[in-house]
Amino acid sequence: MKQHGLPRQERVGQQQEFLRIRRRGTRAETAHFVVIFCPNRRPYSRLGLSVGKKVGPAVQRNRLKRLLREFFRLNKVGLPLSQDILIMAKPEARDLRDYAAVVRELSRFLARSAGAAP
Repeated sequence: MKQHGLPRQERVGQQQEFLRIRRRGTRAETAHFVVIFCPNRRPYSRLGLSVGKKVGPAVQRNRLKRLLREFFRLNKVGLPLSQDILIMAKPEARDLRDYAAVVRELSRFLARSAGAAP
């Protein structure tokens, strides 16, 4: 197993799970993303990504997914436990050019969300 990878158990993978998260989750938006949190029964959080064709060509979509996975991997300690987190990219996400831009936007959002949590 890779030392710095995102283990399969920390990924949302099946369509039924994505649908459950979308139906039951709590939705919030940033300028470039829609983020949905949904409780799960696991002792860890999982990440699901949805990057549609409106974001750009495959190369651009795949790069954005890599950046989002890396953000989750490096920041999962600060994320709430036992949550499925679905991040859906808006078409405007094509404007995000580097990891620093993703970190800026999502860190601000997560800090605001953590402050609003009871």
